[in-house]
Amino acid sequence: MSDDLSHDLDAVRQVEAVTAILEVVTSSTGMGFAAVARVTDRAWMACEVLDKIEFGLKPGGQLPLETTLCNEVRFAREEIVIDEVASDPLYATHHTPATYGFQSYISVPIVLSDGKLFGTLCAIDPHPRRLKGTPAIRMFRLFAELIGFHLDANRSISRSKAELAASEAALASTEAALITTKSQIRSSHASLARSEAKFAGSQQQLDEALATGQLREEFIAVLGHDLRNPLASMAAGINLLTKNEADPKRSLILRHMNENARRMGALINNLLDFARGRLGGGIDLALTSDAPIGPQLEQILEEIRMAHPDRVVQVEFDVDQPIAVDQARIAQMFSNLMGNAITHGSDSEPITVTASVKAGSFELEVANGGEPISPETMKNLFQPFRRGQISANQEGLGLGLYIASEIAKAHAGTLTVSSDNTATRFTFRMPV
Repeated sequence: MSDDLSHDLDAVRQVEAVTAILEVVTSSTGMGFAAVARVTDRAWMACEVLDKIEFGLKPGGQLPLETTLCNEVRFAREEIVIDEVASDPLYATHHTPATYGFQSYISVPIVLSDGKLFGTLCAIDPHPRRLKGTPAIRMFRLFAELIGFHLDANRSISRSKAELAASEAALASTEAALITTKSQIRSSHASLARSEAKFAGSQQQLDEALATGQLREEFIAVLGHDLRNPLASMAAGINLLTKNEADPKRSLILRHMNENARRMGALINNLLDFARGRLGGGIDLALTSDAPIGPQLEQILEEIRMAHPDRVVQVEFDVDQPIAVDQARIAQMFSNLMGNAITHGSDSEPITVTASVKAGSFELEVANGGEPISPETMKNLFQPFRRGQISANQEGLGLGLYIASEIAKAHAGTLTVSSDNTATRFTFRMPV
């Protein structure tokens, strides 16, 4: 085994959630063998496996690249799904199923943040399995993305190992959280299994139970990843400041730490609001009518300017009179809209913010330049876990716009969006 393949094998083994992921995908689909494979232009190697059918392949085991369907996934960068080889028009006579004796197959590419293909999350079984048109395919995609997230995170941690020596306690806490997450995934899967037995006579109800379990597992996994990276960054910054307080980069590190803390706070607030909504509580309001909203909005703008001093924000406020709103919730909505503009707007164009009370309505608008939102993305823009096209350095749960729209509804208002080549505008209106 080459040193590069040995390093990749160790990298996957460091992702503790992989074992739980393989257990979930085999139990949910009925597939007997599942693996995370490293696929290059010369080699196919199993990095982690779960073998319930005695296929015989162990971690570190290799197959001739040209005999695998993963090689075709590497070329096309697209998943391959086969319910039954014998009846599949493309693969009924293909040499790979005949070589390895399987009837059902799924392979989804694992792509890293730099666009390079690491390998695949794949599964086989000697019996036909219903995969196409089921939630299993989306589950495989989400787990492949999650594995890629963890591989990227672990690479960053390795590069910063010397500077992160003082953050071992925080990382240990994160590992404990991951162990708890694995337990929650197993618990969720057990609940899903019970639901399958209970609703065996109703396919529609079974599909809903699968979707609910999958959504919960995805949410927990992505949350763990998105909280871990800002925490590690903050720990590294603290370590650097402790070693050398006179370092000229001190102010920059502090600004980054402040932005990470703001992002973590926003993630947690969105998480709590989403969880409360899922439990039927909805967005709670504490209305006040004796103070203007302007100072709350200015505070959010000041935090944004401190975190992103290079971004230009043009402001026009005319909200001196008090209005009956939950000021904290309006500030939360405004922060989410500004975060969206910072993330997706053009760095070279200003962000425009206006707020006013006119014609019996309070109106708040955030506009940014950049590429317009595609019609396909626009359809689900205010749905949870919908983040559109994002770059490799952008993170988040995809809850910001969803929570903003829920806050608007709670105020008997509306949150609308328009997007063209001129600008993308989010507008909140509510009756005064």
